[in-house]
Amino acid sequence: MPMLDRQDDVFVLDLGDNENRFHPDWIDAVNAALDEVEKAEGPRALVTAATGKFYSNGLDLDWLFAHADRHRDYVVSVHELLARMLALPVITVAALQGHTFAAGAMLSLAHDFRVMRADRGYWCLPEADINIPFTPGMSALIQARLTPQAAHEAMATARRYGGHDALAAAIVDRAVEEDAVRRTAVEIARTLTAKAGATLGTIKARMYAPALAALRDGDAPLG
Repeated sequence: MPMLDRQDDVFVLDLGDNENRFHPDWIDAVNAALDEVEKAEGPRALVTAATGKFYSNGLDLDWLFAHADRHRDYVVSVHELLARMLALPVITVAALQGHTFAAGAMLSLAHDFRVMRADRGYWCLPEADINIPFTPGMSALIQARLTPQAAHEAMATARRYGGHDALAAAIVDRAVEEDAVRRTAVEIARTLTAKAGATLGTIKARMYAPALAALRDGDAPLG
């Protein structure tokens, strides 16, 4: 389960050591950690990271198929998490040490910056291959955070991007060696802790207003 630590002014949220899928309990744990980050005072920033082969493999489809009657509430909770991260009033950096797929990739895009392992692991939006269309909110988030060409290729072809390719497409901001991923993310976050606060939150909310509105539209079609 996700665990929050603090290194001086940088909070580090470890998402877990398995596939880190968006199980309802996992979502609740991430939200609890974000509550703590938001309630803290003074300079601060947030790094999300993981341990093992995956950063996140996205939606918990096994749980979802077993709880079809809760489909709408579940997708709304995912949308709410993505919107919350996108508008969080602190600088956020995703440390992608492993595979980052589907909703996990979308979560990474909701961060301000991304650092990815250069030599192994893929960043991918596989929806075109697994026959699950993007929701309007998910589409809006992806298109708000990527260039039009990168968004089109990633969404329409389900391309798997390695670290160097992801950097070339401006999906990530740094591609580094495995042992430098988390350290680099923390270093980036540490230089920007003074930005935390209401002004940053307002800037993000206005910058991404259309994407946030789409993510928070509970009446939008799901899938």
